[in-house]
Amino acid sequence: MRGRLSNAVRCFSSPAHLRQGQNLTEKIVQRFAILPATADGSQQKLVHSGDYVTIKPQHCMSHDNSWPVATKFMGLGAKKVKDNRQIVNTLDHDVQNKSEANLKKYENIAKFAKLQGIDFYPAGRGIGHQIMIEEGYAFPGNLTVASDSHSNTYGGVASLGTPIVRTDAASIWATGQTWWQIPPVAKVELKGKLAKGVTGKDIIVALCGVFNNDEVLNHAIEFVGDGVEQLSIDYRLTIANMTTEWGALSGLFPVDDKLVQWYQQRLERVGPDHPRINKKTVGELMQNQIKSDADAKYAKHLVIDLSTLAPYVSGPNSVKISNSLTKLSQDNIAINKAYLVSCTNSRLSDIEAAAGILKGHKVHPNVEFYVAAASSLVQKDAEALGAWQTILDAGAKPLPAGCGPCIGLGSGLLKDGEVGISATNRNFKGRMGSKDALAYLASPEVVAASAILGRIGAPEEVDGAPVNASPEIVKSIEIEDSLAPAADDASSGAIDVLEGFPKSIEGELILCNADNINTDGIYPGKYTYQDDISKEQMAEVCMENYDPEFKTKTRSDDIIISGYNFGTGSSREQAATCILARGMKLVVAGSFGNIFSRNAINNALLTLEIPDLINKLREKYQGSNELTIRTGWFLKWDVTTATVTVADSDANVILKQKVGELGTNLQDIIVKGGLEGWVKAELKKENQ
Repeated sequence: MRGRLSNAVRCFSSPAHLRQGQNLTEKIVQRFAILPATADGSQQKLVHSGDYVTIKPQHCMSHDNSWPVATKFMGLGAKKVKDNRQIVNTLDHDVQNKSEANLKKYENIAKFAKLQGIDFYPAGRGIGHQIMIEEGYAFPGNLTVASDSHSNTYGGVASLGTPIVRTDAASIWATGQTWWQIPPVAKVELKGKLAKGVTGKDIIVALCGVFNNDEVLNHAIEFVGDGVEQLSIDYRLTIANMTTEWGALSGLFPVDDKLVQWYQQRLERVGPDHPRINKKTVGELMQNQIKSDADAKYAKHLVIDLSTLAPYVSGPNSVKISNSLTKLSQDNIAINKAYLVSCTNSRLSDIEAAAGILKGHKVHPNVEFYVAAASSLVQKDAEALGAWQTILDAGAKPLPAGCGPCIGLGSGLLKDGEVGISATNRNFKGRMGSKDALAYLASPEVVAASAILGRIGAPEEVDGAPVNASPEIVKSIEIEDSLAPAADDASSGAIDVLEGFPKSIEGELILCNADNINTDGIYPGKYTYQDDISKEQMAEVCMENYDPEFKTKTRSDDIIISGYNFGTGSSREQAATCILARGMKLVVAGSFGNIFSRNAINNALLTLEIPDLINKLREKYQGSNELTIRTGWFLKWDVTTATVTVADSDANVILKQKVGELGTNLQDIIVKGGLEGWVKAELKKENQ
């Protein structure tokens, strides 16, 4: 596997790079990237996986975190958002919280939105991601981001949706722009036809369970194949939503006739004067169904035969564990709570499906069943059809349109020792209540049936029939290691380097030989909220929870090299800034947690993904129990030629390979001390 600059940066100036076809992800990014022209000025450079690009997304959504974003925005010295048509604020997470502090926060967000002319949706209108779909902000072929991990949902309508952190959101508010590195793209082929009773939720639960070894970690996913054609848009939204839990940065479905028909039906619902979903935009969609090129490249090709799927249940307490409903029904697992809530499965078709199971039945006396529509419009439509009342008549407890128990907020949380089954997206330990509870995920139909049965069970069991048998899943995976250019594919021209940016970065490699080193291992949580901690103190505690001896074994000019998924865990920026505090400017790993990668660049810490290098070092130090190892291997990254060379102390070359070009857009952020510094510089330019 060739070297990658935090997910395989390509060389912009390579002629082959300019000619290579683009997949759907790359084509959409091309539309929203701010790019220089080619050398002859005739065209834009084509973007591909690995490229760092400056993006100007069509829309940027934030929810209850809008006020923290606003305070960061104002702290940058910004006074007016760059483009108020780009920004959307929704209140959805803590809508059941009527405390003075929460109401004040909501009031502050509403006032800020009104002052700036931002589109604002108050508490009770619904979950932000659902609003972005309903109101056409996330629209086929556009790039829409959100400061929430489930912005992947937008891919269900062929909008490239991906999460950003709060600093990115503040940057977009202030300048209209932020940066993104186009991830490797995995093609997930859905073949065949679903059996009766199998849903979109079953597809994504099965995918998370059978491809559960980080096959798509930090990838963009594109769903293809004849199986896609039969999937309703609601099924696609559910699948795209949970690509987050699968580990992906986006989950994109194609623009096809079914999607066009869905928007034609939406025209009737939204009315003729809607600013985004109207005859003009839907007409343009019909005329321009953006598709991948025939010669587009993908990092991986995963295949699953839909005809071999049955209803599946995720858990307990992990999305990477999926069991057939047949097995869990036989295990006779009693439940205490059931949930039909969240941005995953609370759309109209989900509510109708649950109502179809519940009609004529009652919720088991030992079960509390909670229901919340994805939006007020969904609830209104469900009420008009009678489905909402059917669910209430069965004994369900209604909650306001919003997030709630899915994220451990409001009524109905799991208590110690309880078991819950939910049509949500996450069942992490303690997320929906007590850490001593067990949480399972399933489709709305299975959740409704389980609520009636008082145990995890199938819809057919409600009427006394035996649970259907489950076939064996047929799947395959092919790895295409074609992301980075080989050394002989490199451009002969030198890469531009901005004044103030080093032409090369060098240092001894310090091996931290572990996978999944999390942000608490890098920067202990007990220091996270000590606002008065000095840079020197941050340097002292860097990597303390991973190895207390790290501080005595390392120097300021060293380069950390670690395993896979470095920086997983919470979003604390100090995991990056404490490494910088030690004077280290570069971290190399097999792969990085995405939030760490964003926080690293946002704070001017460079990252390189070189799987071959960590594998060579692991071979050298096989059997060693030492946590922090001075390797005696020295890395030199020549930025001007996009080449990494690793040699031992006797100058014997161990590895030499191309990485991608570090473009001047990223260099500019690093030179200015990170994204906040870059934003301040841009604002200063505007004010001069």
